[in-house]
Amino acid sequence: MNILITGGAGYIGSHVVKQIIENTDHSVVIIDNLSTGSLKTIKTLNEIRQQTGKNTELTFIEADLKDFQMIEGIFKAKKFDAVIHFAASIVVPESVKNPIKYYMNNTVNTTNLINLCLKYGVNRFIFSSTAAVYGQPDEIPVKETTPTQPINPYGRSKLMSETVLNDVGAHTEFKYIILRYFNVAGADLKIRIGQRFPNATHLIKVAAETAVGKRDKMYVFGTDYPTPDGTCIRDYIHVDDLADAHIKSLEYLNDNNSDVFNCGYGRGYSVLEVINTMKEVSGVDFKVEYTGRREGDPAILIADNTKILNNLNWKPQYDDLKLICKTALEWEKKLLQEEV
Repeated sequence: MNILITGGAGYIGSHVVKQIIENTDHSVVIIDNLSTGSLKTIKTLNEIRQQTGKNTELTFIEADLKDFQMIEGIFKAKKFDAVIHFAASIVVPESVKNPIKYYMNNTVNTTNLINLCLKYGVNRFIFSSTAAVYGQPDEIPVKETTPTQPINPYGRSKLMSETVLNDVGAHTEFKYIILRYFNVAGADLKIRIGQRFPNATHLIKVAAETAVGKRDKMYVFGTDYPTPDGTCIRDYIHVDDLADAHIKSLEYLNDNNSDVFNCGYGRGYSVLEVINTMKEVSGVDFKVEYTGRREGDPAILIADNTKILNNLNWKPQYDDLKLICKTALEWEKKLLQEEV
């Protein structure tokens, strides 16, 4: 197949590209505006492709999805068989302050992408969604059938795109998989690619940056939640396991109808457990300060992953908090070396 991957120079997208290059014979076209992606990542992906010795193509086009005319030109020229769509804005506090950015990028641009798929006969679409569509769920673990009640523009913008997919798929040959991510972390086990985006808000990356000295300290937001140690509990999934779910999703659409899957391990760790694990794997007792809750943080968010395990032929390989923290830490060390 010839696969379009939007946001393929970014964190999760690049890990999917890497696995497609290494494990399949598909060709890949990456579209990325480099707002959070990196040309260094593209260079590394090309090196990985060369090492495989395959004749598959990897093409990078710097483009913004809001440039509808340019994106349509790419569809005309490249004749895609499938789209894996990552390119999105993902910072929850920013979405509250600047909701228009999130609705334009996450909803309008996604809808245009779906429209181009219909126009040019691209009938397979993998959508990067989020557990934020559930808001503050009443049931834990969260099932795919749990009511979607997002509490911020980020979650609502993603849910709107899910609605477009549902409506389009109901009356056409267009098939899709919606993957609702829980907390993605870690890096490629060979430490070739990882999360490059600066000013990270993800807990494990922030802890790794603090462990290597990029930050003087890190903060814990809220210690009075109804959890065993008072801090929030989340379901952390290694980025390579998540990447594998995207490839399994493409395969699934060969013989199955559209569907929605939670992407998580089905168990959670508290903020303090994550910090203590990072301190253990790094051997650094870095500084942690405690402050008040952030608006909109649910106390516990854990995936019920029964459906993806039973239906997608997906078997997690890296369900190990120490391993996730270690790969995140080694990646931060590599980024430090780049700066020297």
